[in-house]
Amino acid sequence: MLRALTSVLRLPRPWRPLQTRSCASDGAAEDPEIQVRALAGPDQGITEILMNRPSARNALGNVLVRELLDALAQLREDQQVRVLLFRSAVKGVFCAGADLKEREQMSEAEVGIFVQRLRGLMNEIAFPAPTIAAMDGFALGGGLELALACDLRVAAASSAVMGLIETTRGLLPGAGGTQRLPRCLGVALAKELIFTGRRLSGAQAQALGLVNHTVPQNEEGNAAYHRARALAQEILPQAPIAVRLGKVAIDRGMEVDIASGMAIEGICYAQNIPTQDRLEGMAAFREKRPPRFVGK
Repeated sequence: MLRALTSVLRLPRPWRPLQTRSCASDGAAEDPEIQVRALAGPDQGITEILMNRPSARNALGNVLVRELLDALAQLREDQQVRVLLFRSAVKGVFCAGADLKEREQMSEAEVGIFVQRLRGLMNEIAFPAPTIAAMDGFALGGGLELALACDLRVAAASSAVMGLIETTRGLLPGAGGTQRLPRCLGVALAKELIFTGRRLSGAQAQALGLVNHTVPQNEEGNAAYHRARALAQEILPQAPIAVRLGKVAIDRGMEVDIASGMAIEGICYAQNIPTQDRLEGMAAFREKRPPRFVGK
């Protein structure tokens, strides 16, 4: 078992830098529905994915899903990404969920294929580096499923509205909501929210433990984004390999019994021992100075 776990838990191969860009497919006629932006200065190491489909309130249609998958695949190869932040460029909405107008035009077989791709997208958000969702507005259905796929969630207390509302549309959550919400909130509460299709404000979501932080909304409508970026800045100074391995240990450990989880933690810890960053951390402690981690 330990040998199998070791092969699963190895760190990704060395990453290559990715240039900041829009993510429309080459030759596509439509405007890009997401942009990828690597921040600079004190925010260096934070990369943002901005959803920008104002005509459909960032609804998850074929183009948006394709562009998100493409961006995530390339960002996995970028060693400069220390924190990945999902936000909206559309005021008042994070993501309104699946594009039901587009889905109405699909056959039953096409719907099945699309939902499978959507589920695959949420799995791809299980990214090596920490991920944060900044919810300044509506995050409904697939929009909340996207946020649940992130490690951390920040919401505006009053303007954020979230819920797995699929049962009010004759559906059930199909992009991981039935699995991630009970892992986040517990089975009974997740069932209540899914069965009723209830919508929650940001403040209500924090009270339940659905989001990590809430903030009062500002005039620009991006208060949750600023709080999410401040949270990302707290992660940046920490040892990147240790952070990623800690994420692996938590995520994989939650899927198994505690004895297997302890074995996973031991494997992750063993991978961290030979890193330069561990030696730097020890030296900085001994010399009473801030550590200078380089991700090696």
